[in-house]
This record gives sequence, structure tokens and C-alpha cells, in this order.
Amino acid sequence: MTDTYEVVVVGGGAAGLSAALVLGRARRRTLVVDAGEPRNAPAAHMQGFLSRDGMPPAEFLAVGREEIARYGVELVRDRAVGVAKDDSDGFAVSLAGGRTVRSRHLVVATGLKDELPPVPGVTERFGRDVVHCPYCHGWEVRDQAFGVLATTPLSVHQALMVTQWSKDVILFLHQVEEAELTDEDLRRLAAAGVRVVPGAVAGLRVEDDRLTGVQLADGGVHAREALFVAPRPVPQNGLLVALGAELAETPFGSYPVTDERGLTTVPGLWAAGNASGFAEQVVNAASRGYRAGAAINGELLFTDLDAAVRV
Repeated sequence: MTDTYEVVVVGGGAAGLSAALVLGRARRRTLVVDAGEPRNAPAAHMQGFLSRDGMPPAEFLAVGREEIARYGVELVRDRAVGVAKDDSDGFAVSLAGGRTVRSRHLVVATGLKDELPPVPGVTERFGRDVVHCPYCHGWEVRDQAFGVLATTPLSVHQALMVTQWSKDVILFLHQVEEAELTDEDLRRLAAAGVRVVPGAVAGLRVEDDRLTGVQLADGGVHAREALFVAPRPVPQNGLLVALGAELAETPFGSYPVTDERGLTTVPGLWAAGNASGFAEQVVNAASRGYRAGAAINGELLFTDLDAAVRV
């Protein structure tokens, strides 16, 4: 494998593979660096992707890797541990395996990590009967007894949303004081039929490998079959920071300022998927990757044409 590419894509999820597919089909020398840590790994199936609804995430990625290989895109299982601008105004990416690769454009599709609430049982059940997104998992747990674990006042919104999939919903205030709920929150919760239970949650009750209840610190137990939580998203933006990309603070972390194509404030540096925003589902991440790939091909084409004109 050569160490010089037109484009290096860091991240082998939906966004990165989609960008690489477009670039490969455009005959661009492209490398994907895949650390093998997809955000949706805990989920047995992914939902809401037209023609791929219900497909296991691992199978989706395997098919994507096969597709990019048809067009000469290289993929290396490694981790990008450093990045810098090189002498030619491109990028030099250092890999954990000791290799350094260079490219004219760099796509950061490193996603984010979900930091789960430190409640015993939540991590072990996450992606099964402890879930976070009703659009991803609501249909699969429809009409069951729901709990919503409040970690901020924004959890009220989550509790209201999930009533579309079940009318038996309890909002466990957990880390939120009753006084933090607004009058509008209380009116909406009452109108939706959501019960509000104060007090910290101590853990989950599990029987025969299924969630059966939520236990409070005071010893009380409420029978529940599914629990919605709100993980704290931790953007994997180290490469963007190292290159000086401008970031914007949001309630869900720091994400790069980009144009509609995914170009950051650093020329040649692109962000796609959950590296560019919190709410990118798989189908949206793939779309963002496609858009970035097409834009990069155009940038490379016209840069080279303009250089030829000047000669």
C-alpha cells in the first residue's frame, strides 16, 4: 500500500464508508482508517434505513467494506493517533501501528461515544431493553411498560416523545429535582399520562435475562419492561482540535463548524456523521458522507484544472 493518497477517511462507519464509496467510484486514491468502534455496536439491529431496516449493524458495515473494495479503496484496521498539516498543505496522519499516511483532503468520521448514566445494570442492558432513541427502538418495545431515567430536565422531552409508542410511561426523576420541572413540563406530562416518580434510581431488576423493574434508592420497585436513558455524547473530535478547526458548543458537546457539505474552517478538512453533529442516525450519517465525498471530488478536480491553467 502507498502512503500517499488523495483522500484519507478516518472512521469506518456509515459516514466514512459512504464518503469512501463515492470517492472510489470517482477514481480517487482513497484510504479508510477504521478503528472498529462503531457507535451502534450494542444494537442487534438498525432501524429506519430504507431497504436496510432491521439489518444488523455489523452486517451493514461488512457489506460497505466489500463495496468500497470493488473500487480500489484501501482499508486499514488501525487508529489515527495524530495529525498535522504537511509541507504540501495537505495532511499527515499518524497511525497507532507506526505508519504515517498523507493526503490532500482529510475526512474525519470518528463519531462519538455514549457515556451512560452510572446506574447498575444500565451498561449491561444497553441496546437490549435499556435504549435511548425511540425512533431506533420504539417499535420493538411498543406497548410495554416504559421507564425514562432523567439525568437533566431535558429528559422530560424524552418522556413525552416515547408516549407515541406506549401509554404506560414513568419518568424517574433520578438526578432531577421536582422543582426543576416547569409548569409547562408538568402540564404536558399530565396531558400525556406520564407518571412522575421522584428519588434516585439505585439499579435495575433483571429476571431470566430481561428487565422486570426499576429499583429506587429508598427500596421501592416499579415494574418496567423497557428503560429509556439519555447517554452523554462525547464527540471524538481530537483530530479536528489538533488541526485547529473551529468548534461550536452545544448542549450535546462540541462539534465542528462546517458548511452544508461538511467542510470545516480548515481548508481540506471535512467532518461527517456523528463527528459533525449529535443527531446523525445511520441513514443521515451515510448521506453526510456521500455529500462530503462528492464535494471533495469536485474540489480536487477544479484545483487541478486551475493549476493546469496557470502553467
